[in-house]
Amino acid sequence: MIPSIDLSLQDGVSIDETAFLARAVNILSEAVEMADLKFPDGAELSFVLAGDKTLKSLNNQWRQKNKPTNVLSFPGDDIAVGEAAGMMLGDIVISLETTAREASLENKTFEDHLSHLVVHGFLHLFGYDHETDEEANQMESLETRILNELGIEDPYDANPYENETL
Repeated sequence: MIPSIDLSLQDGVSIDETAFLARAVNILSEAVEMADLKFPDGAELSFVLAGDKTLKSLNNQWRQKNKPTNVLSFPGDDIAVGEAAGMMLGDIVISLETTAREASLENKTFEDHLSHLVVHGFLHLFGYDHETDEEANQMESLETRILNELGIEDPYDANPYENETL
């Protein structure tokens, strides 16, 4: 089971929404299973895919860092709609500009890097963090295992292609 997903695009970004949602469902299913994440039936999740302008503004407002970043997560609150109790798990906001730039610099595909940011942002909603070395090791290990199950190389490996013959 995964939460229902709402997707919005900002800053004029363009992406195949159907393909993104299909990939997100696959990624979130793997993350829920591997991390044993729990949430009520009817839970909701919002993805906002935007550009650097939006991420810079949010990063400045919420983290006092006046520069764009790749992903920000905003945990949600409990909600009740009619008689059905649910939960807004939160919002995951991803800069497609930064994602593309980082993927190029790190010699990764855009899709693999975006998948990593989906996992990373989703885990933040459940309290995973990387403020201390111990937290970072736990979160990065889980991210790596989830992505490996999806056929994606370790995103924290400095050079995932170093053992390949060119």
